[in-house]
Amino acid sequence: MKSAEAPRGVYLLTPDWTDTPRLLATTAAALAAGVRWLQYRNKSADAATRRAQALALRELTLAHGAKLVVNDDIGLAIEAHADGVHVGRDDPDPRPRLAREGVAMVVGVSCYDDFARAQAAVAAGADYVAFGAVFASPTKPAAVRAPLALLSRARAAGMHAVAIGGIGADNIAQVAAAGAHAAALITAVYDAADPGAAARELISKFKAGEYEHESQRTAV
Repeated sequence: MKSAEAPRGVYLLTPDWTDTPRLLATTAAALAAGVRWLQYRNKSADAATRRAQALALRELTLAHGAKLVVNDDIGLAIEAHADGVHVGRDDPDPRPRLAREGVAMVVGVSCYDDFARAQAAVAAGADYVAFGAVFASPTKPAAVRAPLALLSRARAAGMHAVAIGGIGADNIAQVAAAGAHAAALITAVYDAADPGAAARELISKFKAGEYEHESQRTAV
């Protein structure tokens, strides 16, 4: 596992916005507030919009010293010179194409509530595994629920674990305290009246949870 290069802290996922100026302005506020991992995820835009948004977000992340991961689309990830690609259950394994094209890229895999899937993903070379929804998610209300204990179990097994689903300022510390290396979220920033302030609060509370996790670990 190349955990040093996998997402840490607040891992911001983009919403399905087709309003590119709004998307860039809101993302810029979050990056300026200290978010250092961004995943471009848009399930509803057409190919041209997705390409334009991904390329613009690449420029934005570079300007702020942040990392960009592209969801599902390995071709777009390569074209945008992204730092990583994230795949789900029904997506093809991106590693063969990355190897063929000689591209080094972080690979993340959605594992839902399936620890065995996470083990298999890690064995196949994934850099991080994502579990969720850890809380009820407004983005995916029908998503399977994954207990916080999965994060603790994954961390204890040496996996780089990311939590996703329903995470906000009221519960992000719990996620970090359970052992997540990162917390993936959308609405807590993109729906906030002040995205920059929301991002700063989330970063602060995640760090508090990390401190609690470390305190618990060293006390054992």
